[in-house]
Amino acid sequence: MPTADELRLWRDYIETAEILRSELASRLQSESSLSTGDYGVLLALSEARERRMRSSELAATIGWERSRLSHHLGRMERRGLIRREECVTDSRGAEVVLTPTGADAFRSASIPHLRAIRELFVDALTPEQLVAAGEVAATLRRHLGSPPGA
Repeated sequence: MPTADELRLWRDYIETAEILRSELASRLQSESSLSTGDYGVLLALSEARERRMRSSELAATIGWERSRLSHHLGRMERRGLIRREECVTDSRGAEVVLTPTGADAFRSASIPHLRAIRELFVDALTPEQLVAAGEVAATLRRHLGSPPGA
C-alpha cells in the first residue's frame, strides 16, 4: 500500500502530466487543426521507410488498438492526410501511406508544436531536472515493459 506521501507524489505526477498533455493538445489543435492522434499517425508515417506502414505496425508504433486506429484513419483519409493501399507483399493487409497533404500538414504543425514543448516542458526544468525526468521515464517504461513477475 502506498504511503500518503507516495500517493501525493503520484497524484501530482498524474495531474501535472494531464495538464501538460491537455495544453499541448489544445495548442496543436488551434494552431494546426490536427489532433494529437493525427499528429502521432503523421509522425510515425513521416519516419517510416517510404512514408508507409502496415496498419498493424502503425497501431503498435503509436500504442493504439487496431479498431481505434481504423476509425481514426478513416477520418484522416477523408481529410486527405493519408491513404490506405493494399499491401503489395501480403494481400490480406493494408498499408497506410502519408499523402503530400498529410506531409505538408505535419511539417506546418511541427514548428509550433515543438515550440510549445520547449515552452511548457523543456524551459520549465533545469538541465538536471530534464535528465532526471528522462531517467524516471526510462525506468517506468522498462518496468512496464517487463513481463509480470520479472
